[in-house]
Amino acid sequence: MASSRQLLSLILLISTLLTFFFTSPSHSSSDVFSGVSVSSVDPNRVTLSVYYETLCPYCSNFIVRDLLKIFENGLISIVNLRMIPWGNAELRPDKTFQCQHGPAECVLNTVEACAITIYPRVDMHFRFIYCVEYLALEGKQAEWTSCFDRSQLGKVPIDCYTSGYGNQLELKYAEETALLNPPHTGVPWVVVNDQPLKEDYNNFVAYVCRAYRGGNVPEACRSFQLSMNSTVEENPVNPLCYVNEAKNLTASSPGKKIPSL
Repeated sequence: MASSRQLLSLILLISTLLTFFFTSPSHSSSDVFSGVSVSSVDPNRVTLSVYYETLCPYCSNFIVRDLLKIFENGLISIVNLRMIPWGNAELRPDKTFQCQHGPAECVLNTVEACAITIYPRVDMHFRFIYCVEYLALEGKQAEWTSCFDRSQLGKVPIDCYTSGYGNQLELKYAEETALLNPPHTGVPWVVVNDQPLKEDYNNFVAYVCRAYRGGNVPEACRSFQLSMNSTVEENPVNPLCYVNEAKNLTASSPGKKIPSL
């Protein structure tokens, strides 16, 4: 019976992915993502990995206030943006999760993991993540389902969550986060080509521009006026949700329905 449900979930996900590979939603001219080109891939792209948890206020603030810059002045053309929604969660032997900011965070981590998989285009899944994190900053995370309409995406991630497939995705993110070297000490934990930025994460544009070795330098880097002799801030003050902070840990088992937040 369990294998039949897994097969059905897999068929659903494959069907959805095929649909969105060959169709794209319409966007308003004011949409910050409307000018994003995802058709060409620069072989020299810089990998920017963001390890985060959905209800850490510093993660939400970084995504909404800073990371959005990746879609300005062509920067996304040289970046492979990877979002990893696990953060400081803990995995128990029975495969249940314990999240730093409670069970609501486990739900949102899993739903965002589903969105990333179902809508692999970065401009699509980031639109949804941005909306959820914006609501979280305003203390309105309970309204997260409205982000499907606001981001012009379908609600298939809910099916991904309720089927249990989202938990499989989270297990993969948990494993990847556990293998970080050096280990992460908090979130947001931003890594540029294997270099962790630690508390200097809001300067990610400078690190990306420095790391890029291709010839198609975007306006974002040309206008940044980087100095070859410039150094990173010695004592960055950007806050993290630290691993060893007091946690609001409550076990979250694989969901069969979306609980109230």
